[in-house]
Parts: sequence; structure tokens; C-alpha cells
Amino acid sequence: MKTIPTLLAGLLLAVGLASTDTAASKDATSKNPSAPIHFGAIAWESGAFTTEVLRLIVEHGYGYPTDTLPGSTVSMEVALARNDLQVIAEEWAGRSPAWVKAEQAGQVFALGDTVKNAEEGWWVPAYVIKGDPARDLKPLAPELRSVDDLKRYHHVFRDPESPGKGRFLNSPSGWTSETVNSQKLKAYGLDSLYNNFRSGSGAALDAEVASAIRRGQPVLFYYWSPSPLIGRYDLVRLAEPAYDAEAWKTLMDPNNANPRGSQSLPAKLSIAVSKAFRESYPELVAVFEKVDLPIDRLNKALAHMNETRQPPREAALAFLRANPDIWKPWLPAEHAARVEAGL
Repeated sequence: MKTIPTLLAGLLLAVGLASTDTAASKDATSKNPSAPIHFGAIAWESGAFTTEVLRLIVEHGYGYPTDTLPGSTVSMEVALARNDLQVIAEEWAGRSPAWVKAEQAGQVFALGDTVKNAEEGWWVPAYVIKGDPARDLKPLAPELRSVDDLKRYHHVFRDPESPGKGRFLNSPSGWTSETVNSQKLKAYGLDSLYNNFRSGSGAALDAEVASAIRRGQPVLFYYWSPSPLIGRYDLVRLAEPAYDAEAWKTLMDPNNANPRGSQSLPAKLSIAVSKAFRESYPELVAVFEKVDLPIDRLNKALAHMNETRQPPREAALAFLRANPDIWKPWLPAEHAARVEAGL
């Protein structure tokens, strides 16, 4: 995934970029050929990869320059509403108050349904439940099926810094999912049994989970698909109460003292654009609305990118070269030919 946003960058986006950047944003929406279209620099693999796929299509197929600007999930959504950003390539729409408010105001738009069967939730390695005879691992939580069962197994996921409690690996601070997961710990009655460990970055979360799995250690963590990690390891997603819209509102509100448990909002991944971008680039909007990345091939590409430490732009180039059958239907033939020539 991997341009990691800093807190300072996020704050700059949240309050508005410097005047020169704002001017550049306005120029971008009027198609000034020297002004780049600003994409959000997403911190997780699938988002960073998709960003580069779209940038290559925009640059080679249509001749528009692009760049990326960093920020946390929420700060990028705020920046999109201000048109300080024009595109967020992977938007889990409807998952933050900032997005909902901006969408209701007509300031941002979610285009397409880019990855079918995307999901998020709480996971454990399968060997925690089933064991793994090949690695001489015994099942440590054989009856673990749901989040409610975690009350009986906090000792299995022992926090080394606080042995009397378990450890839950949450998202990094600044991600919308971090708020939701923190509220879920309360809703499921687990906040007194588990320490809420917030990873410093998406890369740090990946590293901690992968390290535990390599060592055959129990680990409880939040994660999502599409991602290389979900495709690489044998994992079990824990059952949660069925999605409930009213309960979801309590999970989205960090100030709600009595959140109610619910599976997360059904995932729909889209490409988020600003109002000004939607009005100024109808030809790109038409492309973005058709983007469809098959999750199996996407996860395979992400796994290769992660395992070889391939930069997202190189991974996107390789993907476009190897999979013209996926992306050519998104574009008119003339522009698809330009992309192919540029690769």
C-alpha cells in the first residue's frame, strides 16, 4: 500500500492546503494541461495499487498529469469535499460522518462498484481454532466462532505488555475503521478484557500479523479484503451480529457511550471524486464508473506486490500489461490504444 501519510499532512489537508495548492486544484478542474489532477495517497496496498492503475490510465489514455497528496482517511475526505483533492481511488463510501455529510451536500460522489465481494471484519488464523499438525500447533480456541466467544479466550490472545488482558490489533489512528473497531470492543463487552492496540500504520499492522502467523502465535486483528494478507493465509473471520443500520450509527460515533454491536456496513468500494471533478471531466467519470477489478486477480497482484516489495506504480504497470481483458472494456477503443502504447 505504501505511501504512509503523516499526521501533519493530514491536518494540512483537513484545514485546507496552502493557497498555491488550492489554486492548482482550481486549475485542475478547468483542465489546465500544466495542473495535475490530485489523487489521495492511500496508505493500504489495494488503495495504493488502484490509485496507480487509475493514474496510468488518466495520464496515458487522456494526457492529463496527476500527482498524489497524503492524509488520513477522514482528512482526505474533507479535502475532497473542498476540491483540494479530486480523486480517492478506493473509497469505502458511507463509513465516516465526513463522507456522509459531504455526499449529502453534493460535494463528493462515489463512482462505480470497483471490487465485488469486498469485506472487512475481525480475523484469527485458522490454526488457533483447528490447530496445524504439520507445524505441531494445537488448537488453542477450538470453540471460537464469533466475537461473543472472545470473552472466553482473552488469555489465548495475551498482550505481552499486559498479560492479564488479550490484545486486539486495531487499524491505525485516523482510519475510519479504527473508530468503528474501538466502539465494537465496547459493544461486545470486550473493552475490559482486551487492550485496544492501534498500529502505527497499515504496514505496521501487516508486519505484526504476518510475524505472529510465521511464528504460529495466536493473533486477533481487524482486516479487510481485497488485500494480499487475506489471500495468502488461512484465516477465519469471526461472526458478528447481522448488520443493523441504527446500530451502525452508534459504532460510527466515537462519543456514543453505549454503542450497539453490528456487522460493518456492507462493503461497496467506489472511486470518490469531487463535485468540480465530476463536472469538468465527464470522460474520466465515464471510465471510473466502469472500473471492475476481479477480486481474485486483484488479490494475486497485491500479494506479489507485497512479497517482492514492488512499488505500487510498478505493480500497476505490470497488472495493466498482463490483464488488458480487464481494463480495456472500461475505455473507448481510441483511449485504450493510447494506454496500451504508453505501457
